[in-house]
Amino acid sequence: MRICVPTEHEGGLDALVYPHFGSAPYFCLLDTETAEMERFDNSDHDHQHGRCRPVQQLAGRQVDAVAVRGMGRNALSRFAAAGIPVYLTTGSTLKDVLSEARGGLLQLLDPEEACQGHGHGNHHVR
Repeated sequence: MRICVPTEHEGGLDALVYPHFGSAPYFCLLDTETAEMERFDNSDHDHQHGRCRPVQQLAGRQVDAVAVRGMGRNALSRFAAAGIPVYLTTGSTLKDVLSEARGGLLQLLDPEEACQGHGHGNHHVR
C-alpha cells in the first residue's frame, strides 16, 4: 500500500509528521511493503482556509491512502469523494507511521475529528 503522509522536512524515515495535512511543506508517499519513499513539495501549503486542493496535489501519483495527525473537513470529504481513505496516525515520524500501518493500527479519520480551521489546534490524536 502507498500512503501519503504530510511531513515537516526531508529526513527520510525520521521525517516528522506535519500536524495538518493541507499546510505541510512536503508530502511523502510511503510504500508500506518496501519502505520506499517519494517526497515532493506541497505547492499549495499557503492556501486560504477552505481552499485546500488535496486530491489535485496528489494527481498522477499512485496513492492508496493518506495518514495524518490532522485534516480539515473539506479536505477529508474531497478524499472520500475520490475513494481515498484517510487514516489518523499517532506517529511522530514516518518510521512510526510505517510501523502503525504494518501493524494494522491506523484507524479511519472520523469526520467529527476533522479540524475546524487553520490555527484552531484541533489536531486529534487518539
